[in-house]
Amino acid sequence: MRRCTVVMCLAALVVGAVCVGQAICEEPRREGRGQRSPEEWRQRMEEFRQRMADRMREQLGATEDEWKVLQPRMDKVQQLMRQSRGGFRGMLSMLGRGGRGRRGGGEDRRPEGTPEREQSDVAKKTEALRSLLEDETSSAGSIKAALGALRKARQKTQDDLAIARKELRKIVTARQEAQLVLMGLLD
Repeated sequence: MRRCTVVMCLAALVVGAVCVGQAICEEPRREGRGQRSPEEWRQRMEEFRQRMADRMREQLGATEDEWKVLQPRMDKVQQLMRQSRGGFRGMLSMLGRGGRGRRGGGEDRRPEGTPEREQSDVAKKTEALRSLLEDETSSAGSIKAALGALRKARQKTQDDLAIARKELRKIVTARQEAQLVLMGLLD
């Protein structure tokens, strides 16, 4: 039952992230304002991140000094959670939208001029395996090797995530820990 709840929460977060991303990408067309500059996109994303951070800080009841200690550890947990899923492309591929040759195509939906984030090891291994699977001539041995490499990268990220969660758990109050569990950052 608990596993089902966690999966449902993660699915809700994924769907929410996809919807927010799609809404942000489509907004200029709906409003007829044309494309935003890369600087406007960066500013808008920074404002969004700041609002989310303020909301989290408020939910945790953290003082300014507490937040300076909490936020970097929370950011680390969030980063490792994204990496363990293979990043945003990994989420899109689960929905049948990411990657080359799938519905939605492999076009780059980032605003023009925005830098691409460096891929995590999990994302690189996922992409390598996906490429092998798309090539009908790939041998079973090469697929198994790529699958093993992906599993190893995911396990390392999961191990790092467990350590990061432990470090975060050390510094929070019981109330904050409960809030972080509800947010999905701690288990």
